[in-house]
Amino acid sequence: MDKTKREPFQTLKISRIISEESLGGIILIGCIIIAMIWANSSYYDLYHYIWEDFRLGFVIGKINMVTSAHHWINDGLMAVFFFTVGLEIKREIIGGELTSIKKASLPISAAIGGMVVPAALYALVAGNNPELIDGWGIPMATDIAFALGLISMLGKRVNINLKIFLLALAIADDLGAVLVIAFFYTDAIDVLDLVIGASFLLVLIGANLLGIRRTLFYALVGFLGVWLAFFYSGVHATIAGVLIALTIPAKTKISSEEYMDDLCRLTSQLEKDSTEKDALLSEKQADTMSEISELSYKAHTPLQKLEHTLHPVSAYFILPLFALSNAGVRIEGNIMEMIFHPVALGIIAGLLIGKPLGISLASRLMVKLKLASLPDGVKWKQIYGVSFLGGIGFTMSMFISELAFDSDEYKQIAKVGIFIASVLASVIGMVWLSRCCRVKEKG
Repeated sequence: MDKTKREPFQTLKISRIISEESLGGIILIGCIIIAMIWANSSYYDLYHYIWEDFRLGFVIGKINMVTSAHHWINDGLMAVFFFTVGLEIKREIIGGELTSIKKASLPISAAIGGMVVPAALYALVAGNNPELIDGWGIPMATDIAFALGLISMLGKRVNINLKIFLLALAIADDLGAVLVIAFFYTDAIDVLDLVIGASFLLVLIGANLLGIRRTLFYALVGFLGVWLAFFYSGVHATIAGVLIALTIPAKTKISSEEYMDDLCRLTSQLEKDSTEKDALLSEKQADTMSEISELSYKAHTPLQKLEHTLHPVSAYFILPLFALSNAGVRIEGNIMEMIFHPVALGIIAGLLIGKPLGISLASRLMVKLKLASLPDGVKWKQIYGVSFLGGIGFTMSMFISELAFDSDEYKQIAKVGIFIASVLASVIGMVWLSRCCRVKEKG
């Protein structure tokens, strides 16, 4: 198939992903509100019991996997979420917005600018306090589901290329967050467990090279081998999810040309063997239908099938559950003291000022140097609006805050800062984009 025939399918696929992220973002907003109300109600003890005191898991020999629901969500289910992120990253590198240097340069540079500037601002506000400085990674992350959920509310007024830019920016941002977690928020490493995990990872790479395509094989070796070893090694278990995703086969068994030729042959055969209307399929027709089904299976990659299956699970189940268990910040004491604490101020400065500034300046620099160009139909004012939406931290920022601080007090203050900054970034970004879109419509 030529490029012109593939483009409608690619646009449809991107639209589906954006649609899923958008609905997921709306559900996520609801779960965050529920968690905040629940944690500050008379039912707080029940909230704490469900997520912290209630134990789940199993014991097999010396392997003890009994822990809190909160721990299972953050280290277990979030590993599945990061696995899905890894699939998205690999897909974008192979055949999406990160395929070529020219296409990838703008969102990647914007993501880098949107990580470096917020981290620097946090460090500037937090000062040299060794207890606080570890929070520098918190304002670096963008919540992709939340951001796309909000921009979708503007409907068709928003250029699809602007949504694609935000999607690519957030995916590149996720990759950066994964690297930050791997290198800077990892505890003392058990080398033996890490070697065991790496060995299982090599098995998966070898299986890919040998043409093994069974997703069950990758699931068993990946999550019972790589994930479990990483869980005990000290390297955060979510990193295993990304690494496993990068080993998933991304090639079809047959080319698109072979698929189309065989599909035409089989549909012609099916039409030739057609029986009366509403009659049962003949034996020949049933065999032909089975061949078509098998042919379609060969034309799909394991990576795309897994992403298609797991994307809704992540958007509609894992992230909302993460929000319910992590966003329930109980406000005790003086709220103003929490807001003006260096941790909260650093996060607010990073997300609300650093993110828009970093994304905008990096994008401007790349276009000025003619290393990238704006997407078709997208204006600088719209980029500025999207850069504010990039300041919505929520899920990823809360996740990093759990790793950054040992103190429950600092975790609580950090989440207050994340909440305030994300809400303000949402409001500013939506108002800005609404005005840009309205001006454009009036011509």
